[in-house]
Order: sequence, then structure tokens, then C-alpha cells
Amino acid sequence: MSIVCLIIGLGNLGEKYRLTRHNAGFIAIDQFREQFIKNGSDFSEWKFNKKFNAEISKGEVENKKIILAKPQTFMNNSGAAVQAMMNFYKIKIKNILIIHDDIDLPLKTSKIQRNKSSAGHKGVQSIIDALNSKNFSRLRIGINPAIENGVSKLKIPTEKFALERFKKGELGIIKQLVGQTDILKFL
Repeated sequence: MSIVCLIIGLGNLGEKYRLTRHNAGFIAIDQFREQFIKNGSDFSEWKFNKKFNAEISKGEVENKKIILAKPQTFMNNSGAAVQAMMNFYKIKIKNILIIHDDIDLPLKTSKIQRNKSSAGHKGVQSIIDALNSKNFSRLRIGINPAIENGVSKLKIPTEKFALERFKKGELGIIKQLVGQTDILKFL
């Protein structure tokens, strides 16, 4: 019997947010889907599921049934969609991976963690609150080009910076980073 895994990319809806730094989770999950297909897996087209308030694409990779999801609840309310999918598909929390932007990581870096606090990320906190647990994996994608010696040198408020569009070249860096990450070993 195959393991069922849920991979969720966090982001905000609409054209206004499409290529913003805060939508790194949506951008990454689209790219992971493309990579799975390129490597021979069959994934369904993205389809809105009203029950979960999320766009869903399903496929199978390495004997794992994979459900890719983009909650359509806006970032800070992602927990309700994740909880609904987890309960419906009877997915164990250890088989959940959340992909999101991280202002505390430099651009060009990512980090996979399990069982960690939200570190102020409201979308992740929403999921922790809904699941009453933080024992899931997270792929944190660094979006901050202004970190020197571990200290952010941003000149604008974090919220404003995260909602700006990626600057020229930054989106390619994010896509290259995603292309080098094997997320399946963390599920």
C-alpha cells in the first residue's frame, strides 16, 4: 500500500500577489509538479476543490501518492485547508510538508525542518494552530537578499518587503534552488 503524502505551498491569491516573495510556496509547488511530470510521473491538472478551499493536483512518485495543494484561503488562514485535507485523506502528520517563504533566510538558501515553531510566519502558525501540532516538515525558502553575517539589512518593513514582486534575477534563483531540492526524502 502506498503512503499518502500532502505537500502544501503557501501563498496568497490573485494576480496582485502572483510573483511576490510571499508567494514563494506557490511558485515552488508549481515547479515541483513540473519536475515530477518531467521525470515521468503523471499529475492531474490543478483543480479547485471547494471542500478544502484549495487547488489540488494528484499523482504518484516513488510509490508515494502525492497530493499537491495550494490553499485558496490567503496565507494567514491556511490551517483550515490543511486540516480539512489531512482529515479527509487520513494523512499522518509526519507525511505533510509545508513550503513557504522565509525572510530570516538569505536568498539562495533553503532549510528543511520538522517540529519547529512558526518563527513568526503567520501562515505556518495558522497550520500549527489548526493541527494542534508542529510535528510536520517545512521547506523554508530564503527570500532576503540583504542578510549579512546573519543580520537582515532590509531598509523597509518586513511585511512590505514580502509583498513586493521578486526583483530581476531573484525568481530564477528561487527556481534553481527548488530544482536542487529532493523533497520526497522528507516525507
